[in-house]
Amino acid sequence: MTLPHVVVGVDGSLVSVRALDQAAEEAARRGIALRVVYAVPDRDEAGPVLASAASRVRQRHPNVPVETRAVADGVVRALVRESADAVLTVVGPRGLGGLAGLVCGAVSSRLAAQVQGPLLVVRGECPHDDRRDVLLGLESDTSTKAALYALEEAELRGARLRVLHSRTHRHTSPEPPSLIPATSPGQEGRPRVAVESRTVHTAPAHALVAATRDAVVVVIGSHRPEGRHGGHLGPAARTLLHHSHCPVVVVPTR
Repeated sequence: MTLPHVVVGVDGSLVSVRALDQAAEEAARRGIALRVVYAVPDRDEAGPVLASAASRVRQRHPNVPVETRAVADGVVRALVRESADAVLTVVGPRGLGGLAGLVCGAVSSRLAAQVQGPLLVVRGECPHDDRRDVLLGLESDTSTKAALYALEEAELRGARLRVLHSRTHRHTSPEPPSLIPATSPGQEGRPRVAVESRTVHTAPAHALVAATRDAVVVVIGSHRPEGRHGGHLGPAARTLLHHSHCPVVVVPTR
């Protein structure tokens, strides 16, 4: 049986080290394991990179179980496959090539549209201590799964949840009816989470990017039509992948 774990893609670059550190923190916060994946044509090349990654994690988070895996495949296919049984998949923001450049251009959209679970893209500068809010961007009424993830993230961090609705969302109240199951704190021993909500009627993608300046992480859904493996990234999700000031979590929704 596979234990709950976070997956992170590395390639030996300095940029991917930041993704590794973020993934290790996510695993430690959840009390689960970390799987470090290196997608490379020749698996023999992966040994030193994976050994270095595992050593770094064990030094910083000795209580986090670490597994390394070399995969002879393309990075998108490898991480899509690895995401199937992962609690969270983590990748770095940019770089010269390989996984470090994974989220540049069309490749980032392919991965975000195909992963089978939440994807965290490490963006922005190093986190500020005064950033406490988890930000949730809503583009449609089908984002309940993304809302639930954002609520759980706020609970894990002891943070406030800020919800920003685009003008296409038909609900404007602080707690939209479609999200009541996801934003009902204080039940079954769960900690109470403060929820703040507002609606943006113009340029929602730009408003969402601006709001990420004060957030520790932003969560947004990626719509997946029934019966299809891939999905469609809305304008806000595409904009966040390239311009967010904090890490972005893309959550597949139906």
